[in-house]
Amino acid sequence: MTELVRILHVEDDPSIQQIAKIALEAVGGFEVCSCHGGQQALEQFADFNPQLVLLDVMMPGMDGPETLRQLQQRFDLSTIPVVFMTAKVQSHEVQSYKDLGAIDVVVKPFDPMTLSERIRQIWQQTMLPANES
Repeated sequence: MTELVRILHVEDDPSIQQIAKIALEAVGGFEVCSCHGGQQALEQFADFNPQLVLLDVMMPGMDGPETLRQLQQRFDLSTIPVVFMTAKVQSHEVQSYKDLGAIDVVVKPFDPMTLSERIRQIWQQTMLPANES
């Protein structure tokens, strides 16, 4: 299984962005490209070449679902899992995120000490061949 190294994190709240970056880099050992919004994510995507996208749902301007649609139009995301981060986690909301192409949802507020492990679990589940899952 390929090891997860590069995460593109899109979050408009500077404090949440900073906490997530520290949690993913210092605790998880990941390389993180932080973007403050959807437009910056579109601009950074190709150069950073992420293996996973961690995407806030509610952002001003271009929200998470629209950012995902734009990424899907411009890039091949077939091997790049997208995970939404949100406090809106009612079952119909989670299903709507998955219908857009997200593979999972991380609930806000998140625990900085366990965020990396949660992302690794999602990555491992995504990377399992269909006959092993």
